[in-house]
Amino acid sequence: MKVTVDDDRCRGHGACLGLAPEVFTLTDGGYAEAIAGAVPVEFESVVEEAVSACPERAIVVE
Repeated sequence: MKVTVDDDRCRGHGACLGLAPEVFTLTDGGYAEAIAGAVPVEFESVVEEAVSACPERAIVVE
């Protein structure tokens, strides 16, 4: 699983970071970004939760 955050859609709510701090971080501007390209298997379920929790639908999973 690979995860990215759409910069144009993210509004910095931080729901993803709250659910999966191992996978997401906030930029200096306060917007989310994925820390690594490939998500370790043990974090896939929390990433799926973060996708559902994102109010802007900014998280993209491949």
